[in-house]
Amino acid sequence: MPYALVVDLARHAILTAVLLAAPMLATALVVGLVVSVIQALTQVQEQTLTFVPKLLAVAIVFLLALPWMLQVIVRYAAELFRGIPGLVS
Repeated sequence: MPYALVVDLARHAILTAVLLAAPMLATALVVGLVVSVIQALTQVQEQTLTFVPKLLAVAIVFLLALPWMLQVIVRYAAELFRGIPGLVS
């Protein structure tokens, strides 16, 4: 198996993983920043206050993005399985 093929397969897998994780990570980042600003304005410095809003927001985004995420995963798996005969020869 040529090194270029292995690098291409790894690159495609990493890009797919980043693409799938990006909406939830961005949501957690935005919610964390908003809660941090609110905490700074009210001078309430409780670390556990950021956990629940982040958890709820990420869960909501996950449920909303789930059909799209499944399409991306199925497309990636189909391309990978379709390319297996070319990998063997």
